[in-house]
Amino acid sequence: MEKARVHEVLKGKTILLGLSGSIALYKSCDLLRRLQDNGAIIHCLMTASAQKFVTPLTFSALSHNPVAQDIWGEQQETTHHLSLAEKADLLLIAPASAHTISKLAHGLCNDILSLTALSISVPIILAPAMHDHMWKHPATQENVQRLQKFGAHFVGPHSGALSRGDWGWGRMADVETIVDMVLKILK
Repeated sequence: MEKARVHEVLKGKTILLGLSGSIALYKSCDLLRRLQDNGAIIHCLMTASAQKFVTPLTFSALSHNPVAQDIWGEQQETTHHLSLAEKADLLLIAPASAHTISKLAHGLCNDILSLTALSISVPIILAPAMHDHMWKHPATQENVQRLQKFGAHFVGPHSGALSRGDWGWGRMADVETIVDMVLKILK
C-alpha cells in the first residue's frame, strides 16, 4: 500500500497500544513509530509485567503521551480507563501474553489494560507472543476462540525463532503484518 494512502487511513486515529509482558515487547517500539509516522495518535497502556521488559519512559518518549500504567496512581483519575476507552478508534495489544489473553477471555480486569479493554466499544486486535507450548496449550486456544466470538481480531503468532533459541509457534507477528491488520480494520 502506498504511503499517502496509508497516511489517510491512520491520520488522526487514536490507537491505544496495550503492552503486556513478553520479550517481544521490544518490537512494539518500532510498531508504535510505524503507526505514528502514518498519522496515528498513540496512547500506551502497560501491564506491570510489561514494565519489567521495557520502561514506561521509553513508550512515553516515543508516543509523546504519558503511559497509563496503574489504575490507582496518584496522578490518575479513578475513571482513567473510561477516558482512554472513549477517545480510542482501536485497541491494539502487541504483544498479547497468554496471561492477558486469558484475563480478557474471562472478563477479568485488575490492571489498566484489562480494565480499559473491558470498557471499550471499538475493535480490538491482539498480536500474541509466547512460547510454542503456551500458544498450543488447550486453555490458550480456548481463550483465543472465546475472544474471537466476542469480536476480537488476532494477527499471528507466527512460527520462528523464540527467545530461548528454539523454534516454534508463538513469535509475535512482524510490524508490517500488524500494521496491515490495523489498516484493514480501520478502513
